[in-house]
Amino acid sequence: MKYDFDLEERRFSKQFILKLLITLVEAVIVVFLAFAITRYGLEKMTVSGEYMSPTLKSGDCVLVNKLSYRFHKIHRNDVVVVKQTGSEHSYFTLERVIGLPGEKVQILEGQVYINGKKLKEKLDFPLMDNGGLAEDAFTLEKGQYFVLGDNRNECEDSRNATVGNISRKSIVGKAWIRMNSFTFVGMINNFQKSDTSSSLS
Repeated sequence: MKYDFDLEERRFSKQFILKLLITLVEAVIVVFLAFAITRYGLEKMTVSGEYMSPTLKSGDCVLVNKLSYRFHKIHRNDVVVVKQTGSEHSYFTLERVIGLPGEKVQILEGQVYINGKKLKEKLDFPLMDNGGLAEDAFTLEKGQYFVLGDNRNECEDSRNATVGNISRKSIVGKAWIRMNSFTFVGMINNFQKSDTSSSLS
């Protein structure tokens, strides 16, 4: 029986081309998914400065979940990444959400008041030396948030005219995991009180 080497060679060539095409398609899919995850899903950010200390310190590497607020509302006490626009360029900061749209905010005697009631905070923050723009009560408009840094006497936040209230579109995502110790940011308890309620007193 005669063996058809040409037929076998053609089969091998077809199989090789098919495998090559599959490999190329898989590579394109992997690159696309990596781009999509980075662009729309997760992103890494390094903290620069002590404005969120001791919760997050300068040099901490944080994984930002950019999809979170596409499916969930922004809640009080969430640590969010905010895109700030300075005089020269845009930059990103981490802030803690304190006031929500429609709420009346004021800072009296170093403490936050929401709708006239003192905010019973989840964490044991120091009293603020300066209430800034929030010394006089004001009401947040739709899509606006009042944010504070955790290191409240050594940071710029919504109390400062350079920052002010934050619009929803300026919030890039939720600070999710501190990668240094693989700890969920919402579970870091450097300021923790025995009563972890975040309701109003």
